[in-house]
Amino acid sequence: MNERATAGRMGSAMRLRGLMRKEFLQIIRDPSSVAIAFLLPVVLLFLFGYGVSLDAEHVPLALVVEQPSADTATLTGAFHGSRYFAPVHFSTMQEAEAALMANQVQAIVRLRGDFARELRSPAGAPIQVIVNGVDANNGRLISGYVEGVWSGWLQEWATQQGMTSLFPVEVEQRVWFNAELRSRNFLVPGLIAVIMTLIGALLTALVMAREWERGTMESLLVTPVAMREVLLGKLVPYFLLGMGGMSLSVAMAVWLFAVPLRGSLFVLFAAAALFLLVALGMGLLISILTKDQFVAGQVAIVVTFLPAFILSGFIFDVGSMPFPVQVITHLIPARYFVAILQSVFLAGNIWSVLWPNALALAVMAFFFLGMSRRKTRKSLE
Repeated sequence: MNERATAGRMGSAMRLRGLMRKEFLQIIRDPSSVAIAFLLPVVLLFLFGYGVSLDAEHVPLALVVEQPSADTATLTGAFHGSRYFAPVHFSTMQEAEAALMANQVQAIVRLRGDFARELRSPAGAPIQVIVNGVDANNGRLISGYVEGVWSGWLQEWATQQGMTSLFPVEVEQRVWFNAELRSRNFLVPGLIAVIMTLIGALLTALVMAREWERGTMESLLVTPVAMREVLLGKLVPYFLLGMGGMSLSVAMAVWLFAVPLRGSLFVLFAAAALFLLVALGMGLLISILTKDQFVAGQVAIVVTFLPAFILSGFIFDVGSMPFPVQVITHLIPARYFVAILQSVFLAGNIWSVLWPNALALAVMAFFFLGMSRRKTRKSLE
Protein backbone atom coordinates (compact mmCIF):
# COMPACT_ATOMS: atom_id res chain seq x y z
CA MET A 1 0.00 0.00 0.00
CA ASN A 2 2.84 2.37 0.89
CA GLU A 3 4.62 1.53 -2.34
CA ARG A 4 1.50 2.32 -4.32
CA ALA A 5 1.07 5.66 -2.54
CA THR A 6 4.72 6.51 -3.10
CA ALA A 7 4.46 5.59 -6.76
CA GLY A 8 1.33 7.74 -7.04
CA ARG A 9 3.07 10.76 -5.51
CA MET A 10 6.09 10.29 -7.77
CA GLY A 11 3.82 10.00 -10.80
CA SER A 12 1.94 13.15 -9.78
CA ALA A 13 5.21 15.06 -9.32
CA MET A 14 6.44 13.93 -12.73
CA ARG A 15 3.20 14.95 -14.41
CA LEU A 16 3.26 18.32 -12.65
CA ARG A 17 6.85 18.88 -13.75
CA GLY A 18 5.90 18.02 -17.32
CA LEU A 19 2.95 20.42 -17.28
CA MET A 20 5.07 23.23 -15.84
CA ARG A 21 7.80 22.61 -18.41
CA LYS A 22 5.18 22.73 -21.18
CA GLU A 23 3.86 26.05 -19.84
CA PHE A 24 7.34 27.57 -19.52
CA LEU A 25 8.07 26.59 -23.12
CA GLN A 26 4.78 28.19 -24.16
CA ILE A 27 5.78 31.39 -22.34
CA ILE A 28 9.16 31.45 -24.07
CA ARG A 29 7.57 30.87 -27.48
CA ASP A 30 4.94 33.56 -26.88
CA PRO A 31 6.68 36.97 -26.64
CA SER A 32 3.45 38.67 -25.56
CA SER A 33 3.56 36.94 -22.16
CA VAL A 34 7.09 38.13 -21.48
CA ALA A 35 6.18 41.61 -22.76
CA ILE A 36 3.21 41.87 -20.39
CA ALA A 37 5.33 40.71 -17.45
CA PHE A 38 8.43 42.84 -18.05
CA LEU A 39 7.90 45.42 -20.79
CA LEU A 40 4.46 46.62 -19.63
CA PRO A 41 5.69 47.55 -16.10
CA VAL A 42 8.55 49.57 -17.60
CA VAL A 43 6.21 51.47 -19.95
CA LEU A 44 3.60 52.19 -17.27
CA LEU A 45 6.16 53.22 -14.67
CA PHE A 46 7.88 55.58 -17.10
CA LEU A 47 4.50 57.00 -18.17
CA PHE A 48 3.21 57.64 -14.65
CA GLY A 49 6.56 58.31 -13.04
CA TYR A 50 7.61 61.01 -15.49
CA GLY A 51 4.48 61.93 -17.44
CA VAL A 52 1.81 62.11 -14.74
CA SER A 53 2.03 64.47 -11.79
CA LEU A 54 -0.63 65.66 -9.37
CA ASP A 55 1.67 68.39 -8.11
CA ALA A 56 0.97 72.00 -9.10
CA GLU A 57 4.43 73.48 -9.59
CA HIS A 58 5.73 76.32 -11.77
CA VAL A 59 2.16 77.46 -12.40
CA PRO A 60 2.05 80.43 -14.82
CA LEU A 61 0.72 83.32 -12.72
CA ALA A 62 -0.23 86.79 -13.98
CA LEU A 63 0.83 89.66 -11.70
CA VAL A 64 -0.89 93.03 -12.21
CA VAL A 65 0.61 95.88 -10.16
CA GLU A 66 -1.30 99.12 -10.76
CA GLN A 67 1.03 101.31 -8.66
CA PRO A 68 4.55 99.93 -8.05
CA SER A 69 6.05 100.52 -4.60
CA ALA A 70 8.51 98.94 -2.20
CA ASP A 71 5.70 96.85 -0.70
CA THR A 72 4.47 95.54 -4.04
CA ALA A 73 8.06 94.80 -5.05
CA THR A 74 8.66 92.58 -2.02
CA LEU A 75 5.30 90.83 -2.45
CA THR A 76 5.86 90.07 -6.13
CA GLY A 77 9.36 88.94 -5.16
CA ALA A 78 7.78 86.41 -2.81
CA PHE A 79 5.83 84.95 -5.74
CA HIS A 80 9.01 84.82 -7.82
CA GLY A 81 10.76 82.97 -4.99
CA SER A 82 8.08 80.29 -4.71
CA ARG A 83 8.66 77.03 -6.57
CA TYR A 84 4.94 76.77 -7.14
CA PHE A 85 4.69 79.78 -9.46
CA ALA A 86 6.20 81.11 -12.66
CA PRO A 87 5.01 84.76 -12.52
CA VAL A 88 4.37 86.86 -15.62
CA HIS A 89 3.89 90.62 -15.25
CA PHE A 90 1.06 92.46 -17.04
CA SER A 91 0.42 96.17 -16.98
CA THR A 92 -3.39 96.01 -17.12
CA MET A 93 -6.15 93.66 -16.02
CA GLN A 94 -7.44 93.45 -19.59
CA GLU A 95 -4.17 91.91 -20.76
CA ALA A 96 -4.08 89.51 -17.81
CA GLU A 97 -7.68 88.40 -18.36
CA ALA A 98 -6.96 87.82 -22.06
CA ALA A 99 -3.99 85.65 -21.07
CA LEU A 100 -6.21 83.69 -18.66
CA MET A 101 -8.85 83.19 -21.35
CA ALA A 102 -6.14 81.96 -23.75
CA ASN A 103 -4.88 79.50 -21.07
CA GLN A 104 -1.48 81.23 -21.03
CA VAL A 105 -1.75 81.71 -17.26
CA GLN A 106 -3.72 79.79 -14.64
CA ALA A 107 -4.36 82.62 -12.17
CA ILE A 108 -4.21 86.39 -11.74
CA VAL A 109 -3.03 88.31 -8.68
CA ARG A 110 -3.97 91.99 -8.78
CA LEU A 111 -2.51 94.67 -6.48
CA ARG A 112 -4.58 97.83 -6.69
CA GLY A 113 -3.16 101.32 -6.89
CA ASP A 114 -3.86 102.06 -3.21
CA PHE A 115 -2.25 98.81 -2.00
CA ALA A 116 0.61 100.47 -0.06
CA ARG A 117 -1.69 102.97 1.67
CA GLU A 118 -4.41 100.45 2.55
CA LEU A 119 -1.79 98.04 3.86
CA ARG A 120 -1.15 100.39 6.78
CA SER A 121 -4.81 101.06 7.50
CA PRO A 122 -6.68 99.16 10.25
CA ALA A 123 -8.74 97.27 7.67
CA GLY A 124 -5.68 96.09 5.74
CA ALA A 125 -5.12 95.82 2.00
CA PRO A 126 -7.00 93.15 0.07
CA ILE A 127 -5.54 91.53 -3.02
CA GLN A 128 -7.65 90.24 -5.87
CA VAL A 129 -7.07 86.63 -6.94
CA ILE A 130 -8.71 85.09 -10.01
CA VAL A 131 -8.13 81.37 -10.59
CA ASN A 132 -8.88 79.17 -13.60
CA GLY A 133 -11.42 76.73 -12.15
CA VAL A 134 -11.80 74.36 -15.12
CA ASP A 135 -9.74 71.81 -13.19
CA ALA A 136 -11.31 72.13 -9.73
CA ASN A 137 -8.54 70.26 -7.91
CA ASN A 138 -5.81 72.32 -9.55
CA GLY A 139 -7.76 75.49 -8.84
CA ARG A 140 -7.94 74.66 -5.13
CA LEU A 141 -4.21 73.97 -5.04
CA ILE A 142 -3.38 77.28 -6.72
CA SER A 143 -5.66 79.21 -4.34
CA GLY A 144 -3.98 77.56 -1.37
CA TYR A 145 -0.51 78.34 -2.69
CA VAL A 146 -1.39 82.01 -3.29
CA GLU A 147 -2.81 82.27 0.22
CA GLY A 148 0.34 80.68 1.60
CA VAL A 149 2.63 83.16 -0.16
CA TRP A 150 0.43 86.07 0.90
CA SER A 151 0.30 84.98 4.55
CA GLY A 152 4.04 84.37 4.72
CA TRP A 153 4.83 87.74 3.18
CA LEU A 154 2.36 89.55 5.44
CA GLN A 155 3.91 87.99 8.55
CA GLU A 156 7.40 88.99 7.42
CA TRP A 157 6.24 92.52 6.53
CA ALA A 158 4.70 92.97 9.98
CA THR A 159 7.94 91.89 11.63
CA GLN A 160 9.95 94.36 9.57
CA GLN A 161 7.56 97.16 10.54
CA GLY A 162 8.08 96.37 14.22
CA MET A 163 4.46 95.34 14.61
CA THR A 164 3.19 92.48 16.73
CA SER A 165 2.12 89.33 14.94
CA LEU A 166 -0.93 89.79 12.76
CA PHE A 167 -2.00 86.23 13.55
CA PRO A 168 -2.80 85.18 17.16
CA VAL A 169 -1.98 81.56 16.36
CA GLU A 170 1.15 80.49 14.53
CA VAL A 171 0.81 77.22 12.60
CA GLU A 172 3.86 74.98 12.41
CA GLN A 173 3.22 72.38 9.72
CA ARG A 174 4.77 68.93 9.69
CA VAL A 175 4.08 66.47 6.89
CA TRP A 176 4.54 62.82 7.77
CA PHE A 177 5.48 59.98 5.41
CA ASN A 178 5.85 62.20 2.31
CA ALA A 179 7.55 65.36 3.53
CA GLU A 180 8.38 66.55 0.02
CA LEU A 181 4.72 66.22 -1.03
CA ARG A 182 5.77 64.41 -4.22
CA SER A 183 2.80 62.80 -5.93
CA ARG A 184 5.24 60.32 -7.47
CA ASN A 185 5.82 58.83 -4.01
CA PHE A 186 2.27 57.50 -3.83
CA LEU A 187 1.52 57.14 -7.54
CA VAL A 188 4.38 54.71 -8.21
CA PRO A 189 3.58 52.27 -5.34
CA GLY A 190 -0.10 52.34 -6.29
CA LEU A 191 0.80 51.68 -9.90
CA ILE A 192 2.55 48.48 -8.85
CA ALA A 193 -0.84 47.12 -7.77
CA VAL A 194 -2.29 47.92 -11.20
CA ILE A 195 0.69 46.29 -12.91
CA MET A 196 0.37 43.13 -10.79
CA THR A 197 -3.35 42.99 -11.58
CA LEU A 198 -2.61 43.12 -15.30
CA ILE A 199 0.16 40.53 -15.12
CA GLY A 200 -1.76 38.10 -12.97
CA ALA A 201 -5.29 38.38 -14.32
CA LEU A 202 -4.67 39.09 -18.00
CA LEU A 203 -2.05 36.38 -18.55
CA THR A 204 -3.95 33.61 -16.79
CA ALA A 205 -7.25 34.69 -18.35
CA LEU A 206 -5.82 33.56 -21.67
CA VAL A 207 -4.34 30.26 -20.42
CA MET A 208 -7.26 27.84 -20.22
CA ALA A 209 -9.10 29.61 -23.03
CA ARG A 210 -6.09 29.09 -25.28
CA GLU A 211 -6.12 25.35 -24.50
CA TRP A 212 -9.80 25.11 -25.47
CA GLU A 213 -9.34 27.13 -28.66
CA ARG A 214 -6.36 25.08 -29.84
CA GLY A 215 -8.01 21.78 -29.01
CA THR A 216 -5.22 20.73 -26.64
CA MET A 217 -7.59 20.59 -23.68
CA GLU A 218 -9.22 17.46 -25.12
CA SER A 219 -5.80 15.81 -25.21
CA LEU A 220 -5.21 16.70 -21.57
CA LEU A 221 -8.58 15.32 -20.52
CA VAL A 222 -7.81 11.81 -21.78
CA THR A 223 -4.49 11.63 -19.90
CA PRO A 224 -4.05 10.48 -16.27
CA VAL A 225 -3.40 14.11 -15.31
CA ALA A 226 -5.66 15.34 -12.50
CA MET A 227 -7.29 18.74 -12.89
CA ARG A 228 -5.54 20.06 -9.77
CA GLU A 229 -2.26 19.22 -11.49
CA VAL A 230 -3.39 21.06 -14.62
CA LEU A 231 -4.25 24.15 -12.55
CA LEU A 232 -0.96 24.04 -10.63
CA GLY A 233 0.93 23.56 -13.88
CA LYS A 234 -0.71 26.72 -15.18
CA LEU A 235 -0.39 28.81 -12.02
CA VAL A 236 3.20 28.21 -10.93
CA PRO A 237 4.92 29.51 -14.11
CA TYR A 238 2.78 32.64 -14.20
CA PHE A 239 3.28 33.15 -10.48
CA LEU A 240 7.05 33.18 -11.01
CA LEU A 241 6.60 35.46 -14.03
CA GLY A 242 4.49 37.85 -11.96
CA MET A 243 7.00 37.95 -9.11
CA GLY A 244 9.69 38.74 -11.68
CA GLY A 245 7.61 41.69 -12.88
CA MET A 246 7.11 42.73 -9.25
CA SER A 247 10.87 42.68 -8.63
CA LEU A 248 11.47 44.85 -11.68
CA SER A 249 8.77 47.33 -10.60
CA VAL A 250 10.15 47.65 -7.06
CA ALA A 251 13.69 48.12 -8.37
CA MET A 252 12.55 50.92 -10.69
CA ALA A 253 10.48 52.54 -7.94
CA VAL A 254 13.38 52.66 -5.49
CA TRP A 255 16.40 53.28 -7.71
CA LEU A 256 14.95 55.17 -10.66
CA PHE A 257 12.12 57.21 -9.11
CA ALA A 258 13.70 57.51 -5.63
CA VAL A 259 10.53 56.38 -3.83
CA PRO A 260 11.48 55.63 -0.21
CA LEU A 261 11.09 52.03 0.97
CA ARG A 262 10.75 52.33 4.74
CA GLY A 263 9.27 48.91 5.44
CA SER A 264 10.53 45.37 5.12
CA LEU A 265 11.31 44.00 1.69
CA PHE A 266 10.21 40.57 2.90
CA VAL A 267 6.82 41.92 3.99
CA LEU A 268 6.44 43.69 0.65
CA PHE A 269 7.08 40.55 -1.39
CA ALA A 270 4.95 38.38 0.91
CA ALA A 271 2.01 40.73 0.37
CA ALA A 272 2.76 40.82 -3.37
CA ALA A 273 2.72 37.01 -3.50
CA LEU A 274 -0.64 36.98 -1.72
CA PHE A 275 -2.12 39.56 -4.07
CA LEU A 276 -0.71 37.76 -7.10
CA LEU A 277 -2.52 34.59 -6.02
CA VAL A 278 -5.75 36.60 -5.98
CA ALA A 279 -5.09 38.02 -9.45
CA LEU A 280 -4.13 34.60 -10.81
CA GLY A 281 -7.25 33.05 -9.32
CA MET A 282 -9.45 35.75 -10.89
CA GLY A 283 -7.81 35.37 -14.28
CA LEU A 284 -8.02 31.58 -14.16
CA LEU A 285 -11.70 31.67 -13.19
CA ILE A 286 -12.44 34.05 -16.07
CA SER A 287 -10.55 31.79 -18.46
CA ILE A 288 -12.41 28.67 -17.31
CA LEU A 289 -15.83 30.31 -17.63
CA THR A 290 -15.36 31.96 -21.02
CA LYS A 291 -13.24 29.40 -22.99
CA ASP A 292 -12.46 32.13 -25.55
CA GLN A 293 -9.24 34.17 -25.55
CA PHE A 294 -10.75 37.37 -26.91
CA VAL A 295 -13.71 37.33 -24.51
CA ALA A 296 -11.46 36.32 -21.60
CA GLY A 297 -9.10 39.22 -22.30
CA GLN A 298 -11.94 41.76 -22.51
CA VAL A 299 -13.60 40.47 -19.35
CA ALA A 300 -10.27 40.52 -17.49
CA ILE A 301 -9.69 44.17 -18.39
CA VAL A 302 -13.21 45.24 -17.40
CA VAL A 303 -13.44 43.16 -14.23
CA THR A 304 -9.90 43.50 -12.87
CA PHE A 305 -7.88 46.31 -14.50
CA LEU A 306 -10.47 49.11 -14.60
CA PRO A 307 -11.65 48.64 -10.97
CA ALA A 308 -8.00 48.43 -9.85
CA PHE A 309 -7.27 51.70 -11.67
CA ILE A 310 -10.33 53.65 -10.55
CA LEU A 311 -11.58 52.18 -7.26
CA SER A 312 -8.42 51.07 -5.46
CA GLY A 313 -7.27 54.43 -4.11
CA PHE A 314 -4.37 54.42 -6.56
CA ILE A 315 -5.28 57.90 -7.86
CA PHE A 316 -8.70 58.77 -6.45
CA ASP A 317 -9.11 58.88 -2.67
CA VAL A 318 -11.60 56.23 -1.56
CA GLY A 319 -12.76 58.39 1.36
CA SER A 320 -13.88 61.11 -1.07
CA MET A 321 -16.11 58.75 -3.04
CA PRO A 322 -19.88 58.45 -2.46
CA PHE A 323 -20.75 55.94 0.27
CA PRO A 324 -22.25 53.29 -2.08
CA VAL A 325 -19.06 53.38 -4.16
CA GLN A 326 -16.95 53.08 -1.01
CA VAL A 327 -18.85 49.90 -0.18
CA ILE A 328 -18.15 48.51 -3.65
CA THR A 329 -14.43 49.19 -3.27
CA HIS A 330 -14.27 46.53 -0.55
CA LEU A 331 -14.80 43.96 -3.33
CA ILE A 332 -11.72 45.20 -5.22
CA PRO A 333 -8.58 43.24 -4.24
CA ALA A 334 -6.29 46.04 -5.45
CA ARG A 335 -7.70 48.34 -2.76
CA TYR A 336 -6.11 46.21 -0.05
CA PHE A 337 -2.83 45.83 -1.89
CA VAL A 338 -2.57 49.59 -2.56
CA ALA A 339 -2.99 50.22 1.18
CA ILE A 340 -0.21 47.72 1.93
CA LEU A 341 2.10 49.17 -0.74
CA GLN A 342 1.68 52.77 0.39
CA SER A 343 2.20 51.76 4.02
CA VAL A 344 5.34 49.69 3.39
CA PHE A 345 6.89 52.22 1.02
CA LEU A 346 6.09 55.47 2.83
CA ALA A 347 5.37 54.64 6.47
CA GLY A 348 6.99 51.28 7.21
CA ASN A 349 5.63 48.06 8.70
CA ILE A 350 2.44 49.45 10.25
CA TRP A 351 0.90 46.16 11.34
CA SER A 352 -2.50 47.68 12.13
CA VAL A 353 -2.68 48.44 8.40
CA LEU A 354 -0.91 45.36 7.06
CA TRP A 355 -2.72 42.57 8.91
CA PRO A 356 -6.37 43.46 8.04
CA ASN A 357 -5.53 44.05 4.38
CA ALA A 358 -3.41 40.88 4.14
CA LEU A 359 -6.24 38.89 5.73
CA ALA A 360 -8.71 40.26 3.17
CA LEU A 361 -6.35 39.25 0.36
CA ALA A 362 -5.95 35.76 1.85
CA VAL A 363 -9.73 35.29 1.95
CA MET A 364 -10.04 36.46 -1.67
CA ALA A 365 -7.20 34.18 -2.80
CA PHE A 366 -8.89 31.21 -1.14
CA PHE A 367 -12.22 32.10 -2.74
CA PHE A 368 -11.03 32.62 -6.32
CA LEU A 369 -8.64 29.67 -6.37
CA GLY A 370 -11.31 27.50 -4.78
CA MET A 371 -13.89 28.58 -7.34
CA SER A 372 -11.41 27.90 -10.15
CA ARG A 373 -10.84 24.38 -8.85
CA ARG A 374 -14.56 23.79 -8.42
CA LYS A 375 -15.44 24.96 -11.93
CA THR A 376 -12.69 22.86 -13.53
CA ARG A 377 -13.86 19.35 -14.36
CA LYS A 378 -12.50 16.59 -16.54
CA SER A 379 -15.33 16.95 -18.99
CA LEU A 380 -15.82 18.45 -22.43
CA GLU A 381 -18.97 20.22 -21.27
